[in-house]
Amino acid sequence: MTDFSPTIEETLAELVESFDLLGDWEGRIGYVIDLGKDLAPLPERDRIEANKVPGCAAQVWLSQRQADGRLVFFADSDSALSKGNIALLLQLYSGRTPDQILAFDARAALDRLGLPQALTPQRANGLNNMVGRIRAAALAATASG
Repeated sequence: MTDFSPTIEETLAELVESFDLLGDWEGRIGYVIDLGKDLAPLPERDRIEANKVPGCAAQVWLSQRQADGRLVFFADSDSALSKGNIALLLQLYSGRTPDQILAFDARAALDRLGLPQALTPQRANGLNNMVGRIRAAALAATASG
C-alpha cells in the first residue's frame, strides 16, 4: 500500500510557510486559534481525567487509538488558544507511526514556527507537556508492539 500523505517534515514546512506569510504574532496566534476551530469534537468518553494533559493553562484532553501501526490522536480544550496549539500538534503527529513520532524533533519544529516565544511561559510549558504526552503514547506503542 502506497502512502501519499505528506511526511511530518513536509507538514512542518507547510506550517512554517503559513506562519511566515502571516508575519506578525497577532496574525499567527489568530491562525493557531483558527486551527482549533477545525478540530473534530472529542467524544465524551474521552473527556476523562486520565486523558487530561497536566501543566496546561487550560484543560486539555488528548486520547489516541492505534490503527494499521499508526497512532491517531484526538483532542480538545476549553481554551481557544490551547485548542489551537493541540490542533497544530495533531497536524504534525496524528496518523504517524510511533517511530516517526519519536524521530521528530518537536522542540526544533516549534522553534522554527516561533511558537514558544509567542506564548506565555505557562502556555509554552503546556505545549511542551502536550508534545510529551504524544511522545509517551508513541513510546508505549513501541513497547507493546
